[in-house]
Amino acid sequence: MSHAAPRTEPAEELRAVALRLFVETSYAGASLQQIADAAGYSKSSVLYHFASKEALLESALTPAVDKLGLLLGGSVGRIADEAQRAAFVEEFIDFLLEYKLEAHIIINQGQSLAGIPTIGRAREWITRLAGSFGSEMSSVNQRIRIGVGLAGAAYVLATSAGDTTVHDSIDEVRAALIEVVSELVSPSSVSTISVTATPNRLTT
Repeated sequence: MSHAAPRTEPAEELRAVALRLFVETSYAGASLQQIADAAGYSKSSVLYHFASKEALLESALTPAVDKLGLLLGGSVGRIADEAQRAAFVEEFIDFLLEYKLEAHIIINQGQSLAGIPTIGRAREWITRLAGSFGSEMSSVNQRIRIGVGLAGAAYVLATSAGDTTVHDSIDEVRAALIEVVSELVSPSSVSTISVTATPNRLTT
């Protein structure tokens, strides 16, 4: 006699389903009823665990934002050191791979969700990291490179979070991202070519 696999803890299951729907249809577009239906619960069951849709979003995002705080908080003082910067890049990529859905919501819907405390905490950490670039990296070129590298990796993974047509191996994606971002943020990759800006002139 076969036995059906036990369901996961309801609150955990609801958080997972909510994250997926918030990515697929947006936070504004996903109703509590839709989340309940997708998870196989009644709406009253959702409200038993979470007082509102905002409370559900807060609960779903909190683990990722807490981890982001630990990661970015620990990055201060590491950016200028090449070995520590390389380790940070790997940790950052691993964070994005683990929390792709949460990153998608924070990056792509952050502006419209600015009043939600957890979104605010995430944005504060990102602002703090950006500020550390200015204090630890003396070169404008290098500050731009590390900003483009980290933000680009976040954008690539966040935008692919809800794309079911992407079937790349996680290991391949991880290796490629680490390689590309590491090349961008490595001081040895900074071009020595000097570019002289010339003012635009209108000809008549």
